[in-house]
Amino acid sequence: MINQDITEILKQDYQNFPENQTFDIYAKDVYFKDPLNEFRGVERYRKMIGFLGTFFQDIELELHDISRNGNIIKTEWTLRMTPPLPWKPRLAIPGWSELKLNPEELIISHIDYWHISRWDVLKQNFISVNKVHNHNK
Repeated sequence: MINQDITEILKQDYQNFPENQTFDIYAKDVYFKDPLNEFRGVERYRKMIGFLGTFFQDIELELHDISRNGNIIKTEWTLRMTPPLPWKPRLAIPGWSELKLNPEELIISHIDYWHISRWDVLKQNFISVNKVHNHNK
C-alpha cells in the first residue's frame, strides 16, 4: 500500500480521471456497482475506466466533497464527458460514491449513485445540458 492518505490519493485520481488512476488502492476482488454496471474485480474496473477514456472525449470528474467516517469514504462529484456523436453533446452526471475499506486500507466496495436518472442522462444526448439544468430549477 502507498504511504499516503487514501483520501489524498482519491483527490488526485479524480483530478486525473480517467488517466493515471491508482488501481493498487483497490482490493483484487473489489465490488463495483453503478446505475449501468455491477461486477467484481479490479481488472474489470480498470477495463471499464479504460473504456470510458477511449470512448468518450473531454472527460472531467469534478470532486465537490470527500469525507471519511471510519472505513467508509463518501465523495460528491459531477462527471462531464462528450460522447462520440456528430453534434458533440456534453453530458453532465452529478452523483456520489460510497467506498468501503478493509483493515489494510484497500477499497473493497465502490458504489456510485447518480442524482439524475439514466433516462435524464440519455436525454442529454439530444437536449442541451443547460436546458435540462435550468428546467429542473
